[in-house]
Amino acid sequence: MRRWNGWGDDTIDMPLGAGAQAFLAGRLGQGTRPQDASFEEACARLAPGRLAPHPLVDASPGARLLHALGQSLPDWLRLRHGRIDAAPDGVAYPESAEQVRELLAFAKEQGADVIPYGGGTSVAGHLGVHQTSRPTLSLDMRRMRALVWLDRESQLATFGAGVTGPDLEAQLRAHGYTLGHFPQSFEYSTLGGWIVTRSSGQQSLRYGRIEQLFAGGRVETPGGTLAIPTFPASSAGIDLREMVLGSEGRLGIVTEATVRVSRLPGHEAFHAVFFPDWERALAAVRELAQARLPLSMLRLSNAIETTTMLTLAGHARLVRLLGGWLALRGCGEGKCMLMIGASGAKAQAVPALRAALGIARRYRGVHAGRGLGERWRRNRYRSVYLRNAAWAQGYAIDTVETAVDWPRVTQAMEGIEGAARGALEAMGEKVHAYTHLSHLYPQGASVYSTFVFRLAGNYEADLARWRRLKDSVSTAIVAAGGTISHQHGVGVDHAPWLAAEKGEMGLGAMGALFRHFDPDGRMNPGKLVAP
Repeated sequence: MRRWNGWGDDTIDMPLGAGAQAFLAGRLGQGTRPQDASFEEACARLAPGRLAPHPLVDASPGARLLHALGQSLPDWLRLRHGRIDAAPDGVAYPESAEQVRELLAFAKEQGADVIPYGGGTSVAGHLGVHQTSRPTLSLDMRRMRALVWLDRESQLATFGAGVTGPDLEAQLRAHGYTLGHFPQSFEYSTLGGWIVTRSSGQQSLRYGRIEQLFAGGRVETPGGTLAIPTFPASSAGIDLREMVLGSEGRLGIVTEATVRVSRLPGHEAFHAVFFPDWERALAAVRELAQARLPLSMLRLSNAIETTTMLTLAGHARLVRLLGGWLALRGCGEGKCMLMIGASGAKAQAVPALRAALGIARRYRGVHAGRGLGERWRRNRYRSVYLRNAAWAQGYAIDTVETAVDWPRVTQAMEGIEGAARGALEAMGEKVHAYTHLSHLYPQGASVYSTFVFRLAGNYEADLARWRRLKDSVSTAIVAAGGTISHQHGVGVDHAPWLAAEKGEMGLGAMGALFRHFDPDGRMNPGKLVAP
């Protein structure tokens, strides 16, 4: 069963060992496990639903609670403390575009808002009810998950937009193809969700972000059906795909999406390289990105993240042996770890990896082999389970991510981490902050920072801690000239900082677009651009 108030499958745990607990206690102080509300207690708190009965709508408290929130830290706090003050008044599970149109008509008749629901993995506040004055209908799209059509000549595949990552890849793999889109939320997030939040997968260096993969599709809007045909390229005016990408449900419901797929790679390997310090590591990955080698992934951890990840992974004896071996080769306390992925035909992937290792050696990179890389690959979707384990020990984990041009990367990283460490000082609390570059481009890189802090065990106090932290690091992102979101979207959590990026004219244009497709403002209101 999937956890209702945490991440993932409730049979999977990533416990914090004694060494990891001592590591966090030494940096932040001893944590105290909060008292979680039960599912029954949270359901009992919900007000009665206000929608008229409909054969496609489930108005039970359990279904409504399970669709009330996503995976942002404020969402977690509400769920864990049983403070769900607003939830959808009903949940529908459409199986066709016709049913989606029927449900949109029903919502209009009821005067209801509509929130699209894919995998419920949003970490930016995309799923919360905007206001309680109108009823809300949640549309869970996960029954629309079939591979509708596969064009082998053009390497295009059309899916129901509610297909989750594993289901999508399994259906393609049966035909010898892959989409290659692997966000950390891969196990639960959906194709439609990836599109409307402009998602980026871990191997985007080879396969591209979702905007490169999304070729066309269909969107059911309150004003009618928007059909987007596929072309290899077009100069015929504004690209309709761009109106849908990043729209976060404000236009309508993506029901079907056509994506560009690739043949399954004949060879795939992940290797770890360590550098003596951040400066050499950064110079190396910049050269690697600009060399445009046919690699699938470059992921660079700074020194604090390298130490943190090795410690939290356990296996203290092996980590000590690795540290001693690396120290003899010039990678001591300030060492930074780079993961390199090579995917594709063996005749291309192996020389690309060899060339990448050659560039790394020029910056004193030490190749640690395939073992750490393969361990990362096996656990690539499991590290997020540490959020559950940390909570059980009295700690919260949150993240922010941005993207900047190369000259600003170090400035952004240091500014974000510094803002995080100072955010809770007035409350007498510390923040453990660390960073990696999750996606690299010839122009620049994404900067993905993680924060760990102690929980107070009180809803209001913990929400206040998160708010101070979020405000501080988001302000630092804007000050560094970064985008407020590289891969998680805007939702409500990032909306206050969107104007710094888009400007008044840009926000006005987005609002006009939404009003064109949704004149009554009922599609996921309050997200991305405020009414």
